[in-house]
Amino acid sequence: MNARLGAELLVALALPCSILQAQTGGTCVPVAQRGDRTLGCYITARQSLGPLSADAVLYWHIDSFPTLAAAEAARSGRATAVSSLGTAWLFTLADSAWHSTAGHHVAIIGPVPVVAADSLAAVYMEGVFEPGMKTVVHRHAGAEAWYTLSGAQCLETPHGKLVQRAGEPGMLVPAGVPMMMVGTAAPCVARRY
Repeated sequence: MNARLGAELLVALALPCSILQAQTGGTCVPVAQRGDRTLGCYITARQSLGPLSADAVLYWHIDSFPTLAAAEAARSGRATAVSSLGTAWLFTLADSAWHSTAGHHVAIIGPVPVVAADSLAAVYMEGVFEPGMKTVVHRHAGAEAWYTLSGAQCLETPHGKLVQRAGEPGMLVPAGVPMMMVGTAAPCVARRY
């Protein structure tokens, strides 16, 4: 990955029909539509979670594997195997004590706030930003969490700003909160939403 680019893994807990606002003109697009583009936000997988109560306590576990087949073999419960940004990943939504039986543990993020709904889905995405690139101001019907693999980014919400650098604990935003993400080569300044 180019040292000037930032890369992140994202999960949004979405209602079945919600629109995902993102880094490329307002929407994330399926990874199959990426073409030869490097920059942007791409949906790599979607997993139906079924109904969850608002008091469900879920953490996003991120594990890497040498191959997608190895990640698939370790999959169980609310886990999804994904090939993203040149790595095979196992993304699992489970309690904090869960751990993969194989692979390399990368991070655990949470608890991820859950909204009560008849049906929820985990939508997994990858984002690649150039310094100064920013998302549109957007919000999600469910929580969004992410982990930065390289570079750094700034998260701006009405509550303030936070900078996350590669390898630091993941970030998350509850449902409905307006947000904007900025590659940190640009100023990270508070804006009104």
